Amino acid sequence: MRTYLIMLSRRVKQGIVGTADIAFSLFATWGAFSLRLDSFDWPQAYQWPVYILAPVLSIPVFIRLGLYRAVFRYTGMTAMLMVMKATALYGIGLFFILFWLTPSGIPRSVGLLQPLLFLMLVGSSRAFARFWLSQGTNDRRKNTQSRLLIYGAGAVGAQMAEVLVKKEDVFFVGFIDDDVQLVGKTINGQQVYSPSEIDTLINAHAVTDVLLALGKIESQRRKEILTNLRSRQVRVRTLPDLTELAQGKVTELDIHELEISDLLGRDAVEPDMSLISKNVQGKVVLVTGAGGSIGSELCRQILSAQPVRLLLIEHSEFALYEIHSSLLARANVMGIGTEIVPLLGSIRDHERLREIFNAWSPETVYHAAAYKHVPLVEHNPAEGIRNNVFGTYNVACAAVEAGVSDFVLISTDKAVRPTNVMGASKRLAEMILQALANTSQPTFKCMTEVPVVFRNRTRFSMVRFGNVLGSSGSVVPLFRQQIKNGGPITLTDKEVTRYFMTIPEAAQLVIQAGAMAQGGDVFVLDMGEPVKIVDLAYRMIELSGLTIKNDTNPMGDIRIQVTGLRPGEKLYEELLIGENPEPTMHVRIMKAHEDCVSWDELQDDLIVMQQATTSNDVVTISGILSKLVSGYTVSGQTVDWIHLKENVRVA
Repeated sequence: MRTYLIMLSRRVKQGIVGTADIAFSLFATWGAFSLRLDSFDWPQAYQWPVYILAPVLSIPVFIRLGLYRAVFRYTGMTAMLMVMKATALYGIGLFFILFWLTPSGIPRSVGLLQPLLFLMLVGSSRAFARFWLSQGTNDRRKNTQSRLLIYGAGAVGAQMAEVLVKKEDVFFVGFIDDDVQLVGKTINGQQVYSPSEIDTLINAHAVTDVLLALGKIESQRRKEILTNLRSRQVRVRTLPDLTELAQGKVTELDIHELEISDLLGRDAVEPDMSLISKNVQGKVVLVTGAGGSIGSELCRQILSAQPVRLLLIEHSEFALYEIHSSLLARANVMGIGTEIVPLLGSIRDHERLREIFNAWSPETVYHAAAYKHVPLVEHNPAEGIRNNVFGTYNVACAAVEAGVSDFVLISTDKAVRPTNVMGASKRLAEMILQALANTSQPTFKCMTEVPVVFRNRTRFSMVRFGNVLGSSGSVVPLFRQQIKNGGPITLTDKEVTRYFMTIPEAAQLVIQAGAMAQGGDVFVLDMGEPVKIVDLAYRMIELSGLTIKNDTNPMGDIRIQVTGLRPGEKLYEELLIGENPEPTMHVRIMKAHEDCVSWDELQDDLIVMQQATTSNDVVTISGILSKLVSGYTVSGQTVDWIHLKENVRVA
């Protein structure tokens, strides 16, 4: 019966409620006469005008004040106050009509008793309806209708409210705003409440969603708001600032999940535009791995600094097409005349790189291309070395030959005392550039061709940082998808911690660090405090309006499943091998003091390793990595998929 009533059309339900209110008005009239006359008599002829007047007057008042727009199973204190207001207005009208217009014989006290009885009947019916209809549907997250609060009563919030109030599947509760001058007022008929009323509103109206339309507020205040909402079991989403919207108008498409920076709780530092421009503005700039997570953001940041030409090297045709199209559209909108050149090619192809560098003569190179997924590289070590080590060597070789001024390698915190092949390969790539930058001889020889001698005038630097949120393989998009699927969220270990920053911040800092390079520098980005991955998972679940499912809360929504550390994975990451990093002119960029070896010492081992990658000799590769990379220790057993197929396990 309950489900049948809930599924009825809105008009049918309004008709049922209206009919009930008519019956209540008639019963209240009979009760008023009975109390006044102290008898339970059948209505007399002189009383009929009151019986007719009661519904004729009350129903229009109730309709005008919106009592039939409310959803009974979500009726709260606000709705009850509206019932009292409507009944009071009706009672005043009834009293004066009876006082002045009705025939004699009708006690004036009926004009007071009838509205009081009517209020008791109507109010009780609403309360009972909420109690009865909400049984079995108490979990507001399972209701098909979204019950929404908008936090922020500015231009964006007001525009979005206009859009959403027209939707049948959304019930708009009102606005929340920090501005005391707005609190208590209405915007397009919708009430603006104080932040102190959030709990009352969520409980009274069974709010399911909170939409943040906060614009450019202080990050500390934004964090406080999110912290307050985390325990409220509501889904939190956000809207961009008005300046970020197309033509300054908001649509439903502009509603999106919380920004990664919101989940991270980290304040970005405004970039130093003089550093951003130094090696980019008016120059020819080349980016390898231009279609990747970091590479594509680097391209966007570089384009904003207006180089004369931007060269994109990418081995994936689709990724290159996407970033090229995106940059062309961006340049058109921004009115930038930079020539954007898409170049298909692999960093493992030295001849292709030489052709590109000699044809286009880049002045600044950002080398972002790399294999970076720890388990994949761990099971394909020869390919990882071939790409990360010798790919870097190829790009450096082509850069020196072409007379590139500045070369910046995108490195990783996993290069510090690595326990996996990926981290070791990135540290070895750093060592190659350090050796080339610090060689006492002004020449060196490429191993990939007939030896050629040329002068090294390139300033090499490396920028080392931790995980970037939102990149391919990042936990944030993975966790979002797992939450969307109903869980579980998979963690390798509840004690795993990682350093995090957003992709735009990382890209900006890379460009600024490269501009401070003197040659052979290893820059380390200040990643703030390490974040426990399990805490990030809790935050995402709670801000999705869901609860953790565990032994103490078996009726929760999302379970967290621990799968165990993967091959080569560490519980904690580090950013420094040595101690006492040197500060730079940028508060978020430090310079590390790392030991390095000369090019002459390094070259012979690299030649042996190159031969080992050709023959997929994992034992030799592992041995050379252990010899060259300080602190490299193999975590467990390195299992190459080819050797695994041959039933060979290599330690």
